[in-house]
Amino acid sequence: MSLETFKKNGQGVKTPVWFVVHNDALYVYTEADSWKVKRIRNNPRVRVAVCNIRGDVKGAWFDATASIVEGDERLAADKLLDRKYFLKVIFNFLSRINRHKRAMIKIEAA
Repeated sequence: MSLETFKKNGQGVKTPVWFVVHNDALYVYTEADSWKVKRIRNNPRVRVAVCNIRGDVKGAWFDATASIVEGDERLAADKLLDRKYFLKVIFNFLSRINRHKRAMIKIEAA
């Protein structure tokens, strides 16, 4: 999936991301200090579209709203992502070694 977040000047930044669907929302995980997290905290408006592994968009864009989630909601989404993407389990391990913090982004239809 391609996730488009917006800079303060309104310019969109598209990023291919791993995602999972749960309870009518999309969940995406990323580095806690990533630019996409900073942009979402500044402006929760996002767009999503189907894309290939390289980020080439293959469908229509949909408007949505994003937020950073914690607690039980984050843990549930994290487990679902671990089941869907085996490589994420390896990245989790490496993140713990390198002490990188992760954030969970919740995306809901606008």
